[in-house]
Amino acid sequence: MNEQWLATAYTISTCILPAILAITLHEAAHGLVAYRLGDPTARQLGRVTLNPLRHIDPFGTIVLPGLLLLLRVPFVFGYAKPVPVNFQALGNPRRDMIWVAAAGPATNILMAVAAGLLAHLVVYLPAAAGQWSLLNLENAIMINVVLAIFNMIPLPPLDGGRVAVGLLPDVLAAPLARLEPFGMAILLGLLFILPMVGDQLGQNLDVVGWLLTRPVGVTIDFIIRMTGNA
Repeated sequence: MNEQWLATAYTISTCILPAILAITLHEAAHGLVAYRLGDPTARQLGRVTLNPLRHIDPFGTIVLPGLLLLLRVPFVFGYAKPVPVNFQALGNPRRDMIWVAAAGPATNILMAVAAGLLAHLVVYLPAAAGQWSLLNLENAIMINVVLAIFNMIPLPPLDGGRVAVGLLPDVLAAPLARLEPFGMAILLGLLFILPMVGDQLGQNLDVVGWLLTRPVGVTIDFIIRMTGNA
């Protein structure tokens, strides 16, 4: 039991730092780009910061990933407190909303690439430290790619939903935007309720898994090859 506890603690220790950095920089990127494009709201509220405590959401950052771990879903992910953005303060609200929304996922992809490049330095560390660092970097690639692609699901208030609202013609953008107050409830239903219904029916109704599995796998494979780790 003690060895099992130590193994679990070791595994957790290789996930905490990558997860904190992924969530913190994702949210800070939203605030920074919004500030650069004319909206100082996030900066005034102290959200353009690398302090993770300013971004943690008790449910999205702690409870949701814990539930997904307990349910043994293929991907574990969560979210932070959304960065407040006053889109009307942006220079070109509809266009700039796309850049603000895309900044978070783009930052995560850049972090995944950086982790792949840093993996080449692990050989210069002592064996134990090198192994721990390599696991951190591998988890950084996985966590950042999952966070980026999950957030690009075209459902407000996820980043992909806001990008879609900015790109679609008004006839499609308006009804999609009206889903935002219900978006998180819809997402939780897709994550938890639909798969449970599918289990009762003997069907795989893990829609989020369908949406994520191939794009995540392809993106991780591309980053590994691009950074010379294949």
